[in-house]
Amino acid sequence: MTHAFTSTRIVTPDGTRPGALLVEDGAVTSDGASGRIRAICSVAEIPGDAVLHPCGDCALMPGLVDTHVHINEPGRTEWEGFWTATRAAAAGGYTTLVDMPLNCLPETTTVEALQVKRRAAQGECFVDWAAWGGAVAENQSHILPLAKAGVAGFKCFLIYPGCDGFAMIHRDELEAALPHIAASGLPLLVHAESAGPIEEACRHLAETGADWRAYSTYLASRPDEAELEAIRMLLSLCRQYRFRLHIVHLSSALALPELASARVKGLPVTVETCPHYLHFAAEDIPHGSTLFKCAPPIRARKNREELWKALGNGVIDLIATDHSPCPPEMKQGNTGRFDQAWGGIASLSVALSIVHTESRRRGHTLDDLVRWMSAAPAALAGMGECAGALLPGRDANFIVFNTEAAFTLSADQLHYRHPISPYLGETVTGRVAATYLRGESVWNGSFEVTPRGKEITPWKMGKARRENARLINQ
Repeated sequence: MTHAFTSTRIVTPDGTRPGALLVEDGAVTSDGASGRIRAICSVAEIPGDAVLHPCGDCALMPGLVDTHVHINEPGRTEWEGFWTATRAAAAGGYTTLVDMPLNCLPETTTVEALQVKRRAAQGECFVDWAAWGGAVAENQSHILPLAKAGVAGFKCFLIYPGCDGFAMIHRDELEAALPHIAASGLPLLVHAESAGPIEEACRHLAETGADWRAYSTYLASRPDEAELEAIRMLLSLCRQYRFRLHIVHLSSALALPELASARVKGLPVTVETCPHYLHFAAEDIPHGSTLFKCAPPIRARKNREELWKALGNGVIDLIATDHSPCPPEMKQGNTGRFDQAWGGIASLSVALSIVHTESRRRGHTLDDLVRWMSAAPAALAGMGECAGALLPGRDANFIVFNTEAAFTLSADQLHYRHPISPYLGETVTGRVAATYLRGESVWNGSFEVTPRGKEITPWKMGKARRENARLINQ
């Protein structure tokens, strides 16, 4: 059976157009419903026997892809989990998540740990998912086995990550891993902060008796120089080893000129930033409001506008949430001390509304939004053949997005495990009316009872794997 979703705005790789998205029913398989996109056509071309689904002026967009999510399962399901994270994702318009390798127990640094994660995910996912592998101090021999087992790439920290089991990686250890990473053709995602400038800043703050309830103290403890120093080292290594380098959650606009120059020179470098860096400003964060703590930190209003300019000119490629939830008590709301609070902002269910609100204020379009939050993340994770665009033959993973719906964010709209957020009370414009996974509704104001998500394994997509290798070797 053919279903025709009609809209005045269908966001395609060739631009936004009116018409109909035709979705063909398929047999239900063990890994979910197999509905695919048959065509995108004019209203006059809709088959006579199609079931009509009028969407009016709501935009039809490809399902979003979030390449920076901390699901925390197995091991820390009391923080989050596949069931709650993927529900929040569906409500937020995401149809694919890529899970970070830390915060879970065991950490995803071996094939055995990946298999444990796969078992934990079975029957729990409302949307599709994939896994990043970890590159830590001494797991170089596990890099290629993890790639062949299906991880989308690798994540490392140049600074203590907050979890003892996921070891930060020093330069010599990183250099030992880079030939294996380059050989895999998969990207290396790096938390790009160097420890030296942060340690020096914290020593100075301790000597001066700084107030750790003040956001200005926390901001001073994570100076721009920590990001700049790390990025300079990584660009040097990228020139030497020609691996695919991805800078996660860029917060400092001071790094943008060097990143732009590296790209002009042909280095395989991509960059992400996050909704919280694009919405909040350091000047507006109240005293003791530890819900705003993340690392790197939210910086000044002027810095925020420079990040927006970099999205517009392509120096920053994509927007990922860095959804990093925790139990409420870990945010130290009772003390308000930024030095003691867990650093992380959860935003899966609200990120699209936040980014749409801010992007529209600056004159950006739905095409830009889809590029930043769907197409570019899919490409990063090697999923460009199956996610990130509305194209005939692809899985019918799409959302119905009401761009004009204005509302105030409240706790009942969060849907992840612990409904806390610095976004609560914010008024935004743009709301996900429905999310479809392989042609089946997973969110339309309420959730489907049966989770239908499956794991995506980019290594096994032959064309994507060859393209990764081509980027490295060109």
